Parts: sequence; C-alpha cells; structure tokens
Amino acid sequence: MSALVEIRDLSKVYTRGRQSVEVLHHVSLDIQAGDFLALMGPSGSGKTTLLNLIGGLDSPTSGSISVAGQRIDTLRGAALARWRAAHVGFVFQFYNLLPMLSAQKNVEVPLLLTKLTAAQRRRNAGIALELVNLADRAQHKPTELSGGQQQRVAIARAIISDPALLVCDEPTGDLDRQSAEDVLQLLQALNREHGKTIIMVTHDPKAAQHATHTLHLEKGTLVEAAA
Repeated sequence: MSALVEIRDLSKVYTRGRQSVEVLHHVSLDIQAGDFLALMGPSGSGKTTLLNLIGGLDSPTSGSISVAGQRIDTLRGAALARWRAAHVGFVFQFYNLLPMLSAQKNVEVPLLLTKLTAAQRRRNAGIALELVNLADRAQHKPTELSGGQQQRVAIARAIISDPALLVCDEPTGDLDRQSAEDVLQLLQALNREHGKTIIMVTHDPKAAQHATHTLHLEKGTLVEAAA
C-alpha cells in the first residue's frame, strides 16, 4: 500500500543576494495514512521548511512530493491553492484568528470558498467546535478566549473541510503546560478516533511523546527515526 505522503530526494535552497543556503538536503520519507508524526530538531534544521513543503505552502528546489497520489511539487498558483484548501488543515503557533470575528465565524472561513449555504457553514462550524469542546464559546471573539481555547478554535478551523492531512507548526509553543496538554490530547484524539494524519513540528520532547513516530532533522538531513 502506498504512503499518504511520499517524499523523494527533496532539497530546498534559498537564495539571498549572491548567497545560497540549502535548508533541506536530499530528504526521502514516507508517511502512512493515520500516522501522527513529530518533527524535531534544533532551530534552523529545516523542520518548518519541510512542513511547509508538505502542506503546499512552499515549493521544493528539487525532488518530489506526492500526497494521496497527487504530485504537489508540480502545482503552482491557483491550482496549488485549490489543492491546499481541499486536502490540508493548518495549525500555527500563534492561532492566526481574525480578531473581529466570533469563534464560529473564524471556523467558517475555509468554507467561504465552497458552495455551501450560510446555514450549512454555520452547522458545520458548530460540529467542529463541538468536536474541540468549545460549542459554548461559539459567539465569543478571540480576545474573550484563553490561549488554549484560541488554539482549539484554530484546530476546529483546520478540520472543518475534513482534510486528509493536518500540519501543525509548534501548536503548543505559546501555551502554558496545561493548555498545551489539552491541545495535544485533542490532536491525539483526532488521530486515534477520527483517523487524521498529523505532522507536527515541535521543540518540546513532551509534546513529541503524544505522536506515534518522531523524526529528527539536523542541518537539513534526517538523522534519526524512532517509533
């Protein structure tokens, strides 16, 4: 059975003026459907770059990335944006919620590009908020929510379109320990009970313990894999 994510000989080079910096160096990796993968490594190791390439937020310099059989390294512009909207949910360290919108309206944002009616969007957002245990906060704005609650709203937004893949960049990096634990348990439940494939960048070994696999990057190269 083929993997959900197939990465082959992947490299990424950034050019700044006359200087070229290779951030990823010939990375090859398979991620199976249903995995919860933690990507670890020191700052500058390339883990966020790898996450962004898998999520279609950036394009590689060389090599290939396939997700669910689709070669995304060959997609550009509007085609890549459509693919991202349909297949990937994003969770960032600083939530990226719109401050003037309620939790419900923030969760609905990815559905604005679909043909769903307002009533359907509202119903789907309600289901997603219930899944993250925030149905009673649907009409609260971000400033009326704790950091942990804001991150759970962001996770509800990420799953609203039922994506094949969740990519999470330091999702607990701005949270206190208890809020972080709540968010990690939620991600674990989405993985175990709802079959979501999750790739999470983290500096925190305790966060990585919630994943089913951990990969370590150093200077753009995979150096260790542990179950």
